[in-house]
Amino acid sequence: MRTSVEVADIFRAAGPAYRAAHAGHLSLIQLKVMSAIEHCRTAALGGHVEACEDCGQWRIAYNSCRNRHCPRCQGAAARTWLAEREADLLPVGYFHVVFTLPAEVAVIAFHNKALVYDLLFKAASETMLAIAADPKHLGARIGITAVLHTWGSAMTHHPHVHMIVPGGGITPDASRWISSRPAFLLPVRVLGKLFRRLFLTRLVALHDAGRLAFFGSAAHLADRRAFLRHLAPVKKKRWVVYAKPPFAGPGAVLAYLSRYTHRVAISNRRLIAFEEAGVTFRYKDYRRDGTDRQQVMTLATDEFIRRFLLHVLPRGFHRIRHYGLLAGSAHKASLARARELLGVAAPSDDHTPEPEDFRPPCSCCGGRMIVIEVFERWRRQPRGPPNASAPIRETAP
Repeated sequence: MRTSVEVADIFRAAGPAYRAAHAGHLSLIQLKVMSAIEHCRTAALGGHVEACEDCGQWRIAYNSCRNRHCPRCQGAAARTWLAEREADLLPVGYFHVVFTLPAEVAVIAFHNKALVYDLLFKAASETMLAIAADPKHLGARIGITAVLHTWGSAMTHHPHVHMIVPGGGITPDASRWISSRPAFLLPVRVLGKLFRRLFLTRLVALHDAGRLAFFGSAAHLADRRAFLRHLAPVKKKRWVVYAKPPFAGPGAVLAYLSRYTHRVAISNRRLIAFEEAGVTFRYKDYRRDGTDRQQVMTLATDEFIRRFLLHVLPRGFHRIRHYGLLAGSAHKASLARARELLGVAAPSDDHTPEPEDFRPPCSCCGGRMIVIEVFERWRRQPRGPPNASAPIRETAP
C-alpha cells in the first residue's frame, strides 16, 4: 500500500530548485541518488503492461531504480538479503552491540566518509574479536554481522555501527563451543577502551599520512597541532559501547535485522505531510522516556533534502559486513562446525527461491497476471492494452 507521502514526492517537487540553489556543492553521486529516487517507478524508467488471464483486468507496472538509497526499493532488497541470511542463524541467543563515534570524531567523518566509516568498521570489529578471544572473557572466535548507520532519528549526522552477535563462539582449536553467560556477552567498558585506542591511533596515522581532508569551518584541522587539540578531549572521554540483552530466539534476530539492514536516513512510513511549511515526520527523542519518546518534527523542505543527502554513501562502500565465523567464503565451514559442536542439524536447503519477475495476482479475481507489452525508458506509457479481445479494466499503477 502506497503511503500518502514519499521521499520521491519531495524530491520531484523540490529537487530541481534545490539543485539549482546548490549548484557546484552537490557531489555527482548525490545528484545521481536524487535522480534515481525522482524517477523510481515512473514511465521515465520504463515498465510493462500486465493483464489477467481470467478477467482481462490490466495494470501498468513501472520499473524501480534499485538505488540502495531509495526508500521504495529497499523493502524487496531487505527481504532477499534476510532470506539468504536465514541459513546462517544458530540456535543460540543473539546480542545487539552498538559502537558510536563521539561528536568530535563525527565532524572528521563528515569530511572523510569513506576512510573514517571504514575505520569505524575495522576498529569496532577488531575490538569485538580481540576481547572475545581473550581467555579472561570468552576465549572464543565469534561471528559478527555489522551494519553502518550514519543518521540519528532526526536525520542528523550520527555515524555508528550496529552488530548482531551470536552468544558464544568456537575455541581456537575448534574443539568446543563456548557459550556466553545468559544475559552478558562481553564487558562494555573494556570494549570501549580498546575501541577508543584502536580508532584514535589509526585516525592520527591517517592524518599524518596526509589522507584526511577538511573544508569550511573544519579547515583548520588540516594542521596537525590543531587536529591533536581537537582530539584531546575524546582521548580522556569514555567511549560508550551499547550492548542489549539477547533476542528471544533466532526468529527475533531476523525481524530486528529487517529494520536495520537496508534503510537509509528515513523510511516513507515516518513521513506525515509535505506542505508549504516543509516536511513533517515522526522521530524518536531518546532523551525522553515512554510515550513521550515519539515526537513530530517539521523541517523546511531544503533542510529535509540536505539532511537526507548527508547519508549518501561513498561509491562502492559496503555498509553491511561480516567478521569472524561469518566472514568470507569460509563462513559456511565455520557455521557447519558450530552446528556440529552444538549438536544441531544444518538447515534444509530445498526451499524454492522466489522468481525475480514475481507478479502479484489480479486484484479483481486473483488470477495470474501476464506481461502483454513492454515499454522502454522515457517512452510514453501506453493508454491501454494492445490488441485486447476481451473487456479490459484498468487498475491504478
